Amino acid sequence: MKNITDSFLSLGYWTSAGSFGFNTDILATNPINLSVVLGVLIFFGKGVLSDLLDNRKQRILKTIRNSEELREGAIQQLEKARARLRKVEKEANQFRVNGYSEIERDKLNLINSIYTTLEQLENYKNETIRFEEQRAINQVRQRVFQQALQGALGTLNSCLNNELHLRTISANIGMFEAMKEIK
Repeated sequence: MKNITDSFLSLGYWTSAGSFGFNTDILATNPINLSVVLGVLIFFGKGVLSDLLDNRKQRILKTIRNSEELREGAIQQLEKARARLRKVEKEANQFRVNGYSEIERDKLNLINSIYTTLEQLENYKNETIRFEEQRAINQVRQRVFQQALQGALGTLNSCLNNELHLRTISANIGMFEAMKEIK
């Protein structure tokens, strides 16, 4: 390995400057580069991610509050319906004496429709909450992926120019040729 480094220094690619120089060992530099990129992503991405999650949390809480308001409205409708039911029950008792059973059927239909409406409202509330949670998760995932990709591409584009790229390729070709000669 020392022969390769000495041959590159003798060809004029890199000059020896004390303890400073380019590390051409890609296996040793990749973990360092990856740790730097991940550190930068975590440092700059945590604030954005936190803001996104806070915004989504507020939207979900707002949706839950709206659902609770709908639920309270349904409870009020239920109370009104119960009041109507009590009124209908009084009338039914009066008509039952006279032999009218049709009002009894109307009462049961009214109760069934109210419970059906309440069930539908509860189901709608639960579906809305699940949908908003899933949408929030998907948006956060998409933003994090986009930011990571943009950061990685920015890092690569800022660090890799044509001259450095050509030098790296030449160095790798030289190492492969040296390995072939050793074999």
